[in-house]
This record gives sequence, C-alpha cells and structure tokens, in this order.
Amino acid sequence: MKTNRILAIGLIAAATVFTVGCSDDFLKVDNPQGEPLDEYYTTDAHIQEALIAAYDPIHWPDWGLNQYNALNIDAEIMGDDFWVGGANKADMQNWHKLFNYEGDENNTLSSLWTVDYSGVKRCNDVLKYLDWATDVTPENRMSYEMQARCLRVFYYNMLWHYFGNVPFYLENLSKPPYTAPQFTADEVYGQLITELEAVIESKALPMKYYKKKNEAGENVDDPGQFGRVTQAMAYMMYAEMVMYQNDDSRFSKALGYMKEIIADSRFHLNPDFANIWETNGEWCNESIWEINYEHTISERDWGDAALNIGGTVLPTLISPKDWPGGDGWGKGQDGWGFLPIRLETYGMFAAVDKRRDATCWDVRGVEYTERYQDTHIWLAKYRPFDKNNENGTTSKNLNYNNNYRYYRYAEVLLNAAELSLRTGGSGSGEAKGWLNEVRTRAGLTGLDNISVNDVLNERHLEFVGEGKRYWDLVRAEGISEASDKNKASKVLVPDQFGYRTNSWTPKKKYIPIAQGELDSDPALVQNDYK
Repeated sequence: MKTNRILAIGLIAAATVFTVGCSDDFLKVDNPQGEPLDEYYTTDAHIQEALIAAYDPIHWPDWGLNQYNALNIDAEIMGDDFWVGGANKADMQNWHKLFNYEGDENNTLSSLWTVDYSGVKRCNDVLKYLDWATDVTPENRMSYEMQARCLRVFYYNMLWHYFGNVPFYLENLSKPPYTAPQFTADEVYGQLITELEAVIESKALPMKYYKKKNEAGENVDDPGQFGRVTQAMAYMMYAEMVMYQNDDSRFSKALGYMKEIIADSRFHLNPDFANIWETNGEWCNESIWEINYEHTISERDWGDAALNIGGTVLPTLISPKDWPGGDGWGKGQDGWGFLPIRLETYGMFAAVDKRRDATCWDVRGVEYTERYQDTHIWLAKYRPFDKNNENGTTSKNLNYNNNYRYYRYAEVLLNAAELSLRTGGSGSGEAKGWLNEVRTRAGLTGLDNISVNDVLNERHLEFVGEGKRYWDLVRAEGISEASDKNKASKVLVPDQFGYRTNSWTPKKKYIPIAQGELDSDPALVQNDYK
C-alpha cells in the first residue's frame, strides 16, 4: 500500500481558481472561508495549503482541460520510437499533426500551456503570501520559498521546451490588460537558469525527501513527503536545461551536481530494471523524482472535473483495446490504443538486453481490437494491471496507480558521462564507468572506451517511453560528436509506411501557440513553425 500521498492531494481551498492564459486576471481568487486573503494567509498551516496547491498542476497534464497531455506521450509522438495510434488520424488530431510536423494554432498542446501557467500562478501566490505570514519560522519560510521557486522553474521549463518564446513574469499580473512580455527562448532560458542556480545555492532543499525523527530520535526518510522537490531534483532539472541549451559554460557546474548525487549512498540503480515500473518499485533508491498518482482516492470520473485527485489515465491511453484477458489485466478492459511501439524500436534491443521486455509489452499473436498503426507492441513501463486500480471507487480506467517516473538515477549516470566527455574527460576514464553501470544492469558487456555518441545510444535504449528521446534528438543537432542516427534532422523524416510524410526542421523546435492564447493577447507573436 502506498504511503507517498502528501502530493497526491487535490485542489486546496486556498487556491481553487483555474487560471488559463497569461492574459487572465490572476488575482480574482475567492477564499471559501470568506476571509480576506491577506488575513487568511498569515499562518504556517495556510501557507502550506497554498504550497500544496502549487504542486497540484503537476498531476493535470495526463487528463484535463479538454486534452490528454501525458508528458511522456507529448514528447514521444514527435520522436522516432512510437506511432501515435488511436482510432484514426482524427483521434487526438493534435497529436497526429504534431507527429507529422504540421501542427497549427488549432492543433497544438493548448492545455499544457494552461496547466503550466496555472502552476506559475500558484507558485507566485505562495511567494506573495509569504510576505503576509506572521507565524512561519525562518527555516520554514526559506523552505516554502525555495520549493515554490523550484516548482515555478519546473513549469516554465515545460513551457520553454515546447513553446520556446513565451510570456514571462515572476509576479502575478494585477492591472489591465493583464499581459506579460513575451521573451525569446534564449531569454527564458537565461531567466530560468539564474533562478534555479539561486534555489540550488540556497541549500534550503534536502537532497532526498524530507526527514523525520523515529522513536529512537534518528533521522529517517519520511514517505509522506515523497513528491516534494528536492536538491537532487533541482540538480537534474539544471543538467537537463543546460544540456538542452548546449550551454557549455555551465557544463562543469552541472557535472559537479551529478557527482554530488553519485556520491550520495542513498541513490543507486535498482538491481532489477523491470521492478522500477512495479508499484513496489516506486520511490526506490533509483528514483530522483516522481509525480504521484493514487487509485484509493480516485475522484476522477466521467462528467466530473478531470483535475480531481486520484489516479492516472496513462495506462488506458497506451494499451490495446478490448483485451481478451491475461498477463495481469482482466478480460474486456478497454485500452485506447495510443502510442504503439515501432517494430524498429523493439529491434534495436539486443536479445540479452533486460530492458527490452521490461520496456516492450509484446503481444503479437494475441487477438484484440486493432487500432490505427497497431504493431502489437506496447509500452510496458506504464502498462495496465488490475492490481493498479483495484481499489478505485470511480471509473477505473481513469485512475491507475502508476506514478510517473520523472528523473531516475540512471539518467544521473548518463548525464555525468556525457558532461565529463564534453568537458574534456577521457572516454576510458570516469565517464566509461558511469555508462557501464547502466549497461551492466541491462545485462550488456561494458565498453572499453566511450564517446558522446555512445552515451546518446545508451540513453535511447534506457529511456524509451519516458519522454526524453525527442529532446535528445533536437539537442544533438548542436553536438558535433553525435552521429546522424541521433540527430533530429536525419532521423525525423518520412517513413516507409506513409505515416510521417514531413521532415523535422529547426523551425519545428518550438510548437505553435494556441489560437485561444493569441486571441486573448494580441501582442503574442506566433512561433515560426511553418
């Protein structure tokens, strides 16, 4: 039974208004208790309510605000490991359009924009309310501030990755016309990385979870705090950002952060790769950060607010339709057939690679209702099991118990290996050891001398379905050591089946901004995606 529920809490009364675009009045928030905001947010307990509300939007993308936007799918559909699937090309048309690099203002990730700016708004709220608090200790005040600032970077980081050129503000908009300046992608990066450095340098966040005292007075991990941002999570986001930007001026600092995690004995590879994806593998010592979902408080249901607390719809999205039963999943369960794995992806794994069967759910030969682009190979990492929604009280296919594994220790090792090589390290030195840890766990022999391209290859095998491959392909455009098979312009081209008919180009790096946002703020400039 899960105990990591602190951040699977739903919408708190402290911050119940859903915000949308950057042009909305973010300050019209009514407290259900009827107290003025500046009187309500004076206590530690109420500041904590606001902080938990700031975490809540991280649960929204998979299902809510009129779109399915599971974070791994949004990235993977633009990469080279999956087809989109579903009933046909009109089913989640925005995904199919983005897959073919022909997205437009009406076929984009519109709800993800809303989710992330909702998160930004709530983080800004926390920072404002802290000025009103009267009974918050200096230690707690610093903790709450840095959690909110780290979360705000997280939300902006998603906006930056997908949209690049976005409105940017660190205080909520209080005066008409409620618009914020649109920064270039490089300007957004500059603001975010400086902000994240300040969070990291404060040392206010613990490296791993929050601590509590046991009966013997010893410091132990508190599972009730799983899901809060930590120093290790901030380190990972920092490395992700500087590597995506190819900001070599910060590579050495990022490498130092990776080495700090490696030196911490509380983090290591889980011996069994397949176990990572089981319920009992959640928050194992390989986990750096996860987004929690819980079936025992499954309030998500058809006709109700999709932003309610509970489980995730991801396993339903990515599984075969009308399953005949077996392999831990009951007969007649209704998957929706999105994200079938390409046969080429299955074939890239060596037969001895333990990751293949833990990544690819191969049901070739099983009869079920086939859908568009069906390969009979599905993503095993987040696949449905009856045990993962058996305690659901509402629509079970909307409430699976699968946490989203956002950062893992394997990524720490591969980040460190790449950063070492890109800062002058030897391919036969420390970088080799880190990469070979990952290969050895997979059942593969180690390499004697490695290159940046070897790291990119290993990342491809390790992270299938985790929403990382597409970003690696894009950033590899700026890596001279990367081979053609790891570069977006060479890999993301028309396929032999006629599914993808267009090629990725540098103009496709940032996807279109939704028409609704352009209408609400005439000053917004659309990305040059055509």
